[in-house]
Amino acid sequence: MCLSIPAKVESIEGEMAQVSVGGAKYKASLQLLEDVSVGDYVLIHTGFAIQKISEEEAHETLKVFQEFDELNKEMDQEEKESGTRLI
Repeated sequence: MCLSIPAKVESIEGEMAQVSVGGAKYKASLQLLEDVSVGDYVLIHTGFAIQKISEEEAHETLKVFQEFDELNKEMDQEEKESGTRLI
């Protein structure tokens, strides 16, 4: 299984872009895509932009990631309170 993360393109220099994900900044290669502009949203996987996506898709995906994080925290708390390790 591979996981890609939506990111907003903040700047482009040659074939590299600076992208942001939730306030964190990363460098990503644009070698696999054409017609990427500042302001576009892309999926990032292992340092490469692999697909352009809409802003709406990016926000929806990040919302799902946040929901998983919250669920994971709830499960950790339940595990801590019960003394039982959940798998």
